[in-house]
This record gives sequence, structure tokens and C-alpha cells, in this order.
Amino acid sequence: MNTAAQRMIFISLTDAPNGAENVLLMMATAVNGEMYFLKKHAFTGLKISERIPKRYLSKKTIFLGFVKLIPLLRKYKKHDVVMSTHPYLNAFLGFLKRIGYLRSKLIVRECTSVFTRFTGIKKRIYQIIYRMGYPAVDLVVCQTALMKIQLIDHNRFLSKKNILVQPNPIDFNKIIAKSAQPLINGDAKLDFICSAGRLIPEKGFSILIKAFKLIQQEHPKLKLLVLGEGKERASLINIIQENDLSDSVFLKGQIDNPAPYFKQAKLCVVSSIKEGFPNVLLEMMSVNSAVVSTLCAGGISEIPAIAKVEVNNVEALADAMGKKLKQNQPQNSETAMQYLYGRRPEIFAQSILNALQQHN
Repeated sequence: MNTAAQRMIFISLTDAPNGAENVLLMMATAVNGEMYFLKKHAFTGLKISERIPKRYLSKKTIFLGFVKLIPLLRKYKKHDVVMSTHPYLNAFLGFLKRIGYLRSKLIVRECTSVFTRFTGIKKRIYQIIYRMGYPAVDLVVCQTALMKIQLIDHNRFLSKKNILVQPNPIDFNKIIAKSAQPLINGDAKLDFICSAGRLIPEKGFSILIKAFKLIQQEHPKLKLLVLGEGKERASLINIIQENDLSDSVFLKGQIDNPAPYFKQAKLCVVSSIKEGFPNVLLEMMSVNSAVVSTLCAGGISEIPAIAKVEVNNVEALADAMGKKLKQNQPQNSETAMQYLYGRRPEIFAQSILNALQQHN
């Protein structure tokens, strides 16, 4: 998609297989770009095709990666394009461009609404780094219209014309292919509800566990599997034990390929309280017609073929889960696929490059 004279470089903090990193990988794949990672993830990282040039700047610390990145950026010219997706990295690159060191075009993607997610000193730090770096950014990509509104409300110096609302991409053909892999352990024999994400408060897993408790009597053989790892593991184990769910709710840890779980689940659930946009929701929709999501991000209310509930509401989530489980036949699968088709990576990439060309 890019010409031989133009290089496109995608930079991330690590190659951890999270939503933001996967979005950059899809973009890099669509335009035959290069990828830089400031630090190599300690565990299993992104699955990157051999045809995508990639470079890991440090195996030790992200700070060292920042230091090593600086001289590498100098070789890129005005017609080249650099894209990143983490606030600190975005602001760092913006500052280098602002002082004239980085000469290429700079696209930054907002991975979350930091100004509504954080408070106090942390929010103030974000306000400072955005003010230092974002004025020099050529194009800011927001996942939803709500995220754009929140960004402008807290950064009045930004120009609306340089902010693009572009929904996250989903390579649903890849997800469908990955979902065909079998579950190789005892999970294949279970009837289960599935959720996935880092074990952090924002993902609302404590709400999900309590909602599962409310529907358990009607579905005594059903299990709840939570895929992911994080700092809230001990707290969630306590909630599981307090609700006598040790035989029914299982924290599965990091799963490299969650797609088979999404496909075989009786129900997939996104229980988050606040998100930029939950990419896992799109992955679930690619392989399963029974999906429930909280309204944890802008744009979810417009998604067809899923059940939606307010955030942080145990009873509402339990009610939606119970109703979906009673729908034995697939619901609106064609509508869901049409929606996902409009989010293909090549459409995502072309929209961003078109906007960059128009705004500069």
C-alpha cells in the first residue's frame, strides 16, 4: 500500500499480545511496514510474519529502548511515516518532532481515554506530557467518537481537523482460522462461559464472577473460564472462594490463542467498567453469536447482534447472560459478520493514510 520511496515504521513499548499491539501489527501487515519494540516481552509475544521486518531494542528495560530508539529515528525523512499507540511513547515522539529531531510524519493512536480513566497526580502527568508532545503530531487516531470528545475536552490546544475517529480493525478470517484449533485439555469437555483480558479492576471480572453466581442455580453444570493474567489474581481468587465458586470459576492465566475458547463457549462476556475499546469483543463476535458486553466504551451501543448492559451492575449483567443462554439458535450471525467486514485491517489502514494525506 505504501510506495517504495516511503517507509512506514510502527513503534510499540513491547510486543505483548495486547489489543494496542495487535492493532499496530494489523496496520503494519496491511501496508508492509516495519516494527520496532522498545522491549521484548518476557513471555510469549505477538505472532509476527517473517515478511514484516521487526527489531527489539532492549531485553531489559523500556527506558533503555527509548534511549536506543533516538538515533534510529534520525534516518527517517519527511515523506516517511511513524505510528505509535501508547500515550508516553506518543508524547515522546511528538516532542522529538516538535524540536525538529524527528522529521517524518507522525501518527499516534489513542489506546484509552487516560483523562477519564485516571485522576490526581497521574492525570496531571498525562496533561503535561500531552502538552509537550501532541502539538507536533500530524494525525491523532481515536477509536470512538466519545474518545475524541474526551481528548479535545482535556486538550484544548489540539485541532479537531487533525483528529480522526477510526474504529479498531479486526482480522476476522485469521480469528476464524485460529478458532479451529482444538482445546487440548479437559476444557473441551466443559460447558462454559468465557471472558478474557488482563486481571485488573477496569476489566470488571469481580462483577462478572458475582453475576455468574446469580445464574449458577439455573445452570449448575456451567463453568466460568477467565483467560488472562494480572495483578488482581489474588483478589479475584478471594471473591471466588467467598462465593463458594471454586469448583465453577477458573482463572486460566495467559492463553496464547483464546479463539477456540471463544468459539466453544456457550456465551462470551465482556464485563469491563472502562475501556478505550475492547478489541476482544470483536474477536468474540467473529466466532460466536452469543455475546454480552457492558457499555464500557463509546461505539458499543451501535454494535449489532450482541446484548448490551450498563457497567458495574451485577444484576443487569446476570440478567443479560441468562437471556442469552436461553437463546439456543444463533442470533443475527450474518448481521455481525457484515459489521466486522467493515472493520477489515486494509480499510483501517487506508482510512488513516487518506486522512493523513488530507490533513497535511
